[in-house]
Amino acid sequence: MFDHIIARDHSTNPITITPIAEGDFQSWLSDQSETTKAWVAANGYEAKRGTQLALPGTNGAFGSVLIGYVDDAKAIWDFAGLPTSLPEGVYGLSASISDNAALYEKAALGLYLGGYRFDRYRKDDGKKDKRAKIALHDNDATKRAENVARGIGLARDLINIPANDMGPAELEAAARTLGEEFGAKVSAIVGEELLKQNFPAIHTVGHGSDREPRLIDLVWGDENAPKITLVGKGVCFDTGGYDLKPSSNMLLMKKDMGGSAQVLGLARMIMAAKLPVRLRVLIPAVENMVSGRAYRPSDILQTRKGITVEVGNTDAEGRLVLSDALTLAAAEDPEMLLDFATLTGAARVALGLGLPALFSNDDDLANGLMENGLALNDPLWRLPLWDDYRSQLDSKAADMNNISGSPFGGAIIAALFLDRFAEGAKSWAHIDLMAWNPTDRPGRPTGGEAQGIRAAFKLIEDRFGK
Repeated sequence: MFDHIIARDHSTNPITITPIAEGDFQSWLSDQSETTKAWVAANGYEAKRGTQLALPGTNGAFGSVLIGYVDDAKAIWDFAGLPTSLPEGVYGLSASISDNAALYEKAALGLYLGGYRFDRYRKDDGKKDKRAKIALHDNDATKRAENVARGIGLARDLINIPANDMGPAELEAAARTLGEEFGAKVSAIVGEELLKQNFPAIHTVGHGSDREPRLIDLVWGDENAPKITLVGKGVCFDTGGYDLKPSSNMLLMKKDMGGSAQVLGLARMIMAAKLPVRLRVLIPAVENMVSGRAYRPSDILQTRKGITVEVGNTDAEGRLVLSDALTLAAAEDPEMLLDFATLTGAARVALGLGLPALFSNDDDLANGLMENGLALNDPLWRLPLWDDYRSQLDSKAADMNNISGSPFGGAIIAALFLDRFAEGAKSWAHIDLMAWNPTDRPGRPTGGEAQGIRAAFKLIEDRFGK
């Protein structure tokens, strides 16, 4: 995933990358040679965060690279532009930040993420081996950064793969591959077996597709360790069902399994770090299609919890498949239950594309996720489970509806729906996210994105990793 940018041959003498704190630039410059001062002045360089300057070496050769940074939560992205902007060669961070483990970890993570590529479907242009390579120090900070980067890279890859190659069966295969890597047990309940084992909502939503729905279940770790359960929405493609989406809204619906990608990426981080937890990952994997077997508006669905649901809109399918998975997860009484889902456009209207909405029944959990998110520049923002809105899910024909009759507060309404099925979980959080970068930024190319999982990993590591 990142091997193309990491130099494994440490015998190579790398070109030095010298990080300069924006506020220390003048002090650094005063200690340089007159030639260097003249070159810096000629280029108008001021070491502003994320800006680079190549310094010439002897005989006009490439000498070293300056990179400006600010040592805060956003420092990751200050370094992320290097892998794509540097010419071919092997580069290494100078020793000036190697004693600062936290900063080195940010720099290393930025370099990893800056080198991410999704080129599975592109012809080899012969440039792969001509990219800049980074020789990182073999230390704990690098190892931590690589672990997080590989979790993020896995999530990005899964989202970026188009639906013709990432249906429910392929998502199960990805979970099994991950399980095999870390010795986890992976199973799946598929097709009609979902009805036999009482997962009717997952079956009903996925039955409209020729690709069989399933509940994917990954279990890892000591069964006596604290239980951490992750639930991810795995709608591999969402047409909207009979409440059909317009083509412009359907274009990105390969990313509607983004929640499942998040939990698999987070699970990879947890397992690779060998945290002493008993991890369970549940993914209801379906396609929401239009066919003679597809469910309809006004249908009344059964759920695992025994609550009947009237279908107000077939395009509110994510909460339906999550209902069965959350019921199963909550019944096990985990220490922490997190679900990730590309659930509502309303959350994006409220908070934008880069800020996932967070809902929780546990203030300590919500505060921990938000604090870690801000500290790591992986932000989440809490919205309320507002009790006064619960009646908007009332139905005259069933126990509840899957939508409100009002166009307002859609993200809260969806979270309140899930709350009925997470009932009994002592510490539950729901993350409603975009899982997509609409534009290119350093370390964050257009395409699938991991959101909130660095914050969640840090919280889990801090609480259960000791």
